[in-house]
Amino acid sequence: MKNKVGFITGKCKKPNTDDTTYDQWARWDDMVTSWILNSLSKDLTDSLQYVGDAKKLWQELEDRYDQTNGANLYQLQKEINDLSQGALDITRHYTEIKRLWEKLNNLNAYAQCNCQCTCGAKANMHKVEHNRRLIQFLMGLNEVYTVVRGNIPMMNPLPSISQAFTILIQEEKHREVGPRNKLVMESLH
Repeated sequence: MKNKVGFITGKCKKPNTDDTTYDQWARWDDMVTSWILNSLSKDLTDSLQYVGDAKKLWQELEDRYDQTNGANLYQLQKEINDLSQGALDITRHYTEIKRLWEKLNNLNAYAQCNCQCTCGAKANMHKVEHNRRLIQFLMGLNEVYTVVRGNIPMMNPLPSISQAFTILIQEEKHREVGPRNKLVMESLH
């Protein structure tokens, strides 16, 4: 936005009307407000056209629509919980669940901690989330993977999701090769 984000974040504060910079600030603020309003539907624009400045307009939009994160979070979590392998191969199932997890990460970006943890709680929370996702991935697999799906959680320490994926790929390849070899062996007899 041509370095005008400060108008919606409040960094470019509105000067007093008698300040020499007020007219310039008002022109830029009108431009940012116009950009925002022009990106909205007409119905929405009509309900917001009398908001005082870009910061107030942006705040109004956040107040109205940021609340949908709860609904998005619910829908996304439901999609993840309901995901099952079905007709997908292991790679496509893994790719789909990873895509949903990334969407979830993006939705929860504000909850990410960037502090320097010295007590180990951050690492423990990360490990708990990793383990939860591993189990979630395994639970969505088809019944033909029951044995390997039961063996992976028995490993100590638990493997990473990508390591479990590799184990499952090997099992899938083994299953693909197994019946063919059996048929070849039977045809030789």
